[in-house]
Amino acid sequence: MEWTVQASACEDGCEAPTADRPRLPLRRRDAHKGDFGRLFILAGSTGYTGAAALAAGAAVRGGAGLITLGVPWNIYPILAVKCDEAMVWPMPEDNGEVLARARESDAVLIGPGLGRGERAEELTLRLLTELPCPVILDADGINAVCSHIDVLDKREGLTILTPHEGEFARLTGERLPIRDRTVAARRFARDHHCVLVLKGHRTVTAYWNGRCVLNPTGNPGMARGGSGDALAGLMAALLAQGRGAASAEEAVWLHGRAGDLAAEDKGEYGMTVGDLIQQISYALKEVTDRKEP
Repeated sequence: MEWTVQASACEDGCEAPTADRPRLPLRRRDAHKGDFGRLFILAGSTGYTGAAALAAGAAVRGGAGLITLGVPWNIYPILAVKCDEAMVWPMPEDNGEVLARARESDAVLIGPGLGRGERAEELTLRLLTELPCPVILDADGINAVCSHIDVLDKREGLTILTPHEGEFARLTGERLPIRDRTVAARRFARDHHCVLVLKGHRTVTAYWNGRCVLNPTGNPGMARGGSGDALAGLMAALLAQGRGAASAEEAVWLHGRAGDLAAEDKGEYGMTVGDLIQQISYALKEVTDRKEP
């Protein structure tokens, strides 16, 4: 998986540039599902089945070819009904079997609605330690590494973290509110050789090499539970399709654009995360090249 990403000129203490509108290639006419990535999502727990379903739904809209949603046995029947196009897999008790399944993937997303139990933490840390493929940590995936930050430092594969400010504070010990989001995000990305997506108004995407951009899309109608799950699923789909580290800022831009389209249709008060996910298709259509590669 491609790690390289162009560095930006700004340094600590200056305003980061605005993220550019992404450009995606038109798909080849002779393509098949295997050409668009295998994605494994580890998500969901009792009381939090919606997070897993939203992440999987956004990944489907994001264009990943094959999506496996690994969930605990006790919530498998619920997710099997909620998800038509992602393959819902009831995870066995053996973490080694889960690792073997995840190894078949081009990218892995860990965290939406996963819960903070002992097994969730053990499984998250083992996947981070042993998987060579790119991994996105969201929500409880981030919580699982708060006391094990050295696992991030030892990874050779690409790692993307997508915290909101509260999760970032738990991860770093920063006080809330964070005084300078750009500086804090860039420092963490450099120190731990990862990509840090600090969510919020004008989401900050910071890379290990100093590149840092602010997102221009999105609106207050997106400030509701589940929006972050949709972002994580969309980002994971782009990552599985080989977009590399740039999938972070591309997904943030597209997620915000989909939210803007949903707000235009339903209004900021009445729009839902489901509405946003439906609009991902149209956001992608706007940025896709018209000429075949």
